[in-house]
Amino acid sequence: MGSVKQTYDLEERTFEFSKAIRLFAKTLPRTIANIEDVKQLIRSSGSVGANYREANEALSKKDFLMRIRISRKEAKECVYWLRVIRETNTLDDPREAHRLIGEANELTKILSSIAAKSP
Repeated sequence: MGSVKQTYDLEERTFEFSKAIRLFAKTLPRTIANIEDVKQLIRSSGSVGANYREANEALSKKDFLMRIRISRKEAKECVYWLRVIRETNTLDDPREAHRLIGEANELTKILSSIAAKSP
């Protein structure tokens, strides 16, 4: 399974997270529920990194803060969908879901810290 590298380059870290989510999704059974849950998970995981990149190109401090908050919200949403998937499937390797939940929680904390330190 793909691993999320612990890196200080948050753009790369959010990309690796999104990639790991997609690789994890490929291992899940194709049930009606999983198809819908995975769609939501993939959207939110991609949005974490996309909005962080948008924040880095923000036109104003207000725009920056809004994008950081959206990115944080999407990371929290990832935790939700990963928990739903973990609790409703018999996973080959439940450690991967646990690891991804941990990474989403760490990203949430990092983004919260950035938001709190922004003027």
